[in-house]
This record gives sequence, C-alpha cells and structure tokens, in this order.
Amino acid sequence: MAEVGGVVGGDAAHVHAHHRRSIEVDHCAPGCVVETHVLKVPLPAVGILDGKRIVVTGVLTDASLAYGAAEVALAEGAEILVTGAGRAMRLTQRTARRLGEGVDVVEFDVTEPSHADALRDHLAASWGRVDGALHAIGFAPEICLGGTFMDATWDDVKVALEISTYSLKMLADAVAPLMPAGSSIVGLDFDATRAWPAYDWMGVAKAGLESTCRYLARYLGPQGIRVNLVSAGPMKTMAARSIPGFSEFEDAWALRAPLGWSVADPAGVSRTIVALLSDWLPVTTGSVVQADGGYHAIGA
Repeated sequence: MAEVGGVVGGDAAHVHAHHRRSIEVDHCAPGCVVETHVLKVPLPAVGILDGKRIVVTGVLTDASLAYGAAEVALAEGAEILVTGAGRAMRLTQRTARRLGEGVDVVEFDVTEPSHADALRDHLAASWGRVDGALHAIGFAPEICLGGTFMDATWDDVKVALEISTYSLKMLADAVAPLMPAGSSIVGLDFDATRAWPAYDWMGVAKAGLESTCRYLARYLGPQGIRVNLVSAGPMKTMAARSIPGFSEFEDAWALRAPLGWSVADPAGVSRTIVALLSDWLPVTTGSVVQADGGYHAIGA
C-alpha cells in the first residue's frame, strides 16, 4: 500500500541552512505551537549502488513507491530493469521511459508460473547476474477490502494471497539463482501486526508476506542473500486509492507519527529501500524495517 520520490541535488550550504531552520522549529520556546515537521534535506548521491544490477517490480506511475526507489537507485549508480504485467504493461512501459532511455521493461506476471523462468532467462542473457530486487507487488479483489471481511470467499482471498504474498517467493525463484553472495531482496510491506480499518484480507496477505520474508531469509541465507521488508507509512498511490477509507490512515499518521508524515513525500521510504539494497546492511536479514515516521512505536 505504500509506494514518487528521488534524489534531489543540493549544495552543502543549503543542507546546513535547512538543518538550522529545522532546529529552530523543533526547539522553540515553551508554550508556542509547533506544527509536525518532516525533514526534507536534499541529499547528494554518494554511489552506494555503483555497478549493481537491480530488478524493480511494481512501477505503474511516477507516484508508485517502486518508481521513487528506482529513481534513487539510478542516482546511486545502479543499472535497473523494470517489470510489468497484464493490462498495466503499457502504463509501466510509459512510466519507465521517464527513468531513462536505457531502462529495460520485461513482462513478469506472478500468476503465470512460466514467467519466473522467462525472467531468469532474460536476466541471465542480458546481465549474467542480479545484485538486488525490489518486490512491490500487491492486489486484492474489491470484496477483500473496505470492511467486507466476512463476505470474501476463498476464491477471492486466494487471488490476494497469490499476488500479494506468494509472489515474493516467485520473484526469489527468478533472481536468486543469478545472485552472488551479498545480494539483497527487498519487499514493500504495511504493518501486519494489527488489524487496520478496511485493510481486511490485504492485511492477512501482508502477514503472510512477512512470514515468507523470514523463511526466504532462512533458506537463502546460506547463499549470502539477504531478504528484508520495508514497512512504510501510507502513501497516496494507485494502490492506496483502491482502499476505501484511506483518509483514516492519513489522519492517524498525521496525529501520531513523532517525525511527522506526508502521504505525498516518499523520499524517505525510497532511501530506506535503497539502503537495504546496498552493501551497508550486510548482516540484516529476515527483518521488517519500519519507515513510517515512528508511528509503530507510539501507543496513543
């Protein structure tokens, strides 16, 4: 449910001035009114993905979290390949052109078992190896969301579980055989430790995704492959627009996230994803990394 972003260049003077301005806001005199403030410090690229080849799923529009992560990955030196599927393939191809002329787009439909082999074959022929992959795939039939939890049948639920949960293992099937030690698979998550209003069977699917992540970490660890999830706060994406009552999430985060939260600014989440794809977290696997402004830590 989470998904625009990118690296924005900025000189050191601008960064330092912004830090000073943030400190003045956050440490004002007692009694004054302080608005929730999210730091938006432009960070120059430092090349933490130099030479890495990254597969990115889930790019639909430039509002997709996967698009923001792809932008940051490119700025950090990665070569990327984007996947799309079904009727959304043309949309993915059009959006991918905004990332650069050299970005390849390959069909990968997680409901078609043969597509894992086809993607692996394409990657083997074009790259020879894969250093990282981003899983940003999720779907549930309309009946599975919006407070109709008890009305959904198994025929409805199994679609949500196949596309939103099992697909992480299918992506691993495609890329893991081509991954050297030190590679990383990262998935997008939404906190599955509690029951959210309207999220319903997608919440169940995310709980399964978290468990799948742990088992993949167990079985791929001996190959030196890390598998982690990023649990992002709510973002206004195509996925979010399909969730009835999304404004409830938006309002809750605005009130409780200690770092503040903007549903229109995914830059922080994008950087978290890229950090996990880099070599800078070499002993972190099987984890759900929270990128939600601190919401998960606050009781009320």
